[in-house]
Amino acid sequence: MSAEQDYFIMVTDHEGVEHKLAAVEGWRVMEIIRDHGLAIKAECGGACACATCHVYVDDEWTGRLFEPRDEELERLDDAFEVEDSSRLSCQLLFNPELNGLKLTLAPSDL
Repeated sequence: MSAEQDYFIMVTDHEGVEHKLAAVEGWRVMEIIRDHGLAIKAECGGACACATCHVYVDDEWTGRLFEPRDEELERLDDAFEVEDSSRLSCQLLFNPELNGLKLTLAPSDL
Protein backbone atom coordinates (compact mmCIF):
# COMPACT_ATOMS: atom_id res chain seq x y z
CA MET A 1 0.00 0.00 0.00
CA SER A 2 1.47 3.36 -0.99
CA ALA A 3 1.42 6.38 1.28
CA GLU A 4 -1.08 8.01 -1.10
CA GLN A 5 -3.58 5.22 -0.43
CA ASP A 6 -3.47 6.05 3.25
CA TYR A 7 -4.92 9.52 2.65
CA PHE A 8 -8.56 9.98 3.54
CA ILE A 9 -11.29 12.48 4.30
CA MET A 10 -14.30 12.02 6.57
CA VAL A 11 -17.65 13.05 5.10
CA THR A 12 -21.03 13.08 6.85
CA ASP A 13 -23.83 12.59 4.34
CA HIS A 14 -27.38 13.98 4.32
CA GLU A 15 -28.60 11.13 6.56
CA GLY A 16 -25.94 11.83 9.19
CA VAL A 17 -23.81 8.82 8.28
CA GLU A 18 -20.06 9.40 8.40
CA HIS A 19 -17.95 7.93 5.59
CA LYS A 20 -14.18 7.49 5.44
CA LEU A 21 -13.20 8.15 1.82
CA ALA A 22 -9.83 7.37 0.29
CA ALA A 23 -8.33 10.61 -1.03
CA VAL A 24 -5.89 11.31 -3.82
CA GLU A 25 -3.43 14.19 -3.74
CA GLY A 26 -4.28 16.83 -6.34
CA TRP A 27 -7.95 15.89 -6.62
CA ARG A 28 -10.66 18.32 -5.70
CA VAL A 29 -12.50 17.30 -2.53
CA MET A 30 -15.71 17.45 -4.61
CA GLU A 31 -14.26 14.82 -6.97
CA ILE A 32 -13.36 12.55 -4.07
CA ILE A 33 -16.90 12.79 -2.66
CA ARG A 34 -18.56 12.27 -6.06
CA ASP A 35 -16.32 9.37 -7.07
CA HIS A 36 -17.23 7.53 -3.88
CA GLY A 37 -20.91 7.77 -4.84
CA LEU A 38 -22.11 10.18 -2.18
CA ALA A 39 -24.99 12.49 -3.08
CA ILE A 40 -23.34 15.71 -4.24
CA LYS A 41 -24.49 17.46 -7.42
CA ALA A 42 -21.42 19.46 -8.45
CA GLU A 43 -23.29 20.56 -11.58
CA CYS A 44 -20.48 22.70 -13.01
CA GLY A 45 -17.85 20.00 -12.55
CA GLY A 46 -15.54 22.14 -10.46
CA ALA A 47 -15.54 25.41 -12.40
CA CYS A 48 -16.84 27.44 -9.42
CA ALA A 49 -19.87 28.36 -11.52
CA CYS A 50 -22.53 26.99 -9.15
CA ALA A 51 -22.79 26.20 -5.46
CA THR A 52 -24.04 22.64 -5.65
CA CYS A 53 -20.94 21.17 -3.98
CA HIS A 54 -21.51 23.20 -0.81
CA VAL A 55 -20.11 21.59 2.35
CA TYR A 56 -19.58 22.52 5.98
CA VAL A 57 -16.01 22.12 7.20
CA ASP A 58 -15.62 20.74 10.71
CA ASP A 59 -14.62 23.40 13.27
CA GLU A 60 -11.25 21.78 13.92
CA TRP A 61 -10.36 22.20 10.23
CA THR A 62 -11.69 25.65 9.33
CA GLY A 63 -8.51 27.46 10.45
CA ARG A 64 -6.29 24.98 8.63
CA LEU A 65 -7.66 25.72 5.16
CA PHE A 66 -6.64 28.60 2.95
CA GLU A 67 -9.09 31.49 2.85
CA PRO A 68 -11.77 31.31 0.13
CA ARG A 69 -11.13 33.50 -2.89
CA ASP A 70 -13.62 36.19 -3.94
CA GLU A 71 -15.00 33.93 -6.69
CA GLU A 72 -15.86 31.20 -4.15
CA LEU A 73 -17.47 33.72 -1.79
CA GLU A 74 -19.61 35.04 -4.65
CA ARG A 75 -20.78 31.51 -5.48
CA LEU A 76 -21.59 30.84 -1.82
CA ASP A 77 -24.00 33.76 -2.06
CA ASP A 78 -26.03 31.47 -4.35
CA ALA A 79 -26.11 28.63 -1.80
CA PHE A 80 -28.74 27.94 0.84
CA GLU A 81 -28.10 27.68 4.56
CA VAL A 82 -24.61 29.17 4.39
CA GLU A 83 -22.65 29.10 7.64
CA ASP A 84 -19.24 30.41 8.73
CA SER A 85 -17.79 26.98 7.97
CA SER A 86 -19.29 26.81 4.45
CA ARG A 87 -16.98 26.07 1.54
CA LEU A 88 -17.34 24.85 -2.01
CA SER A 89 -15.70 21.44 -2.14
CA CYS A 90 -14.63 22.05 -5.74
CA GLN A 91 -12.29 24.76 -4.49
CA LEU A 92 -10.52 22.52 -1.98
CA LEU A 93 -7.61 20.68 -3.57
CA PHE A 94 -6.62 17.69 -1.53
CA ASN A 95 -3.01 17.58 -0.34
CA PRO A 96 -1.32 15.62 2.47
CA GLU A 97 -1.94 18.48 4.91
CA LEU A 98 -5.68 17.79 4.51
CA ASN A 99 -5.39 14.13 5.44
CA GLY A 100 -8.31 13.39 7.75
CA LEU A 101 -10.29 16.50 6.73
CA LYS A 102 -13.80 16.34 8.19
CA LEU A 103 -16.81 17.89 6.50
CA THR A 104 -20.56 17.55 6.14
CA LEU A 105 -22.62 17.75 2.96
CA ALA A 106 -24.84 20.83 3.03
CA PRO A 107 -28.58 20.37 2.44
CA SER A 108 -29.52 20.11 -1.22
CA ASP A 109 -32.51 19.24 -3.35
CA LEU A 110 -31.10 15.82 -4.34
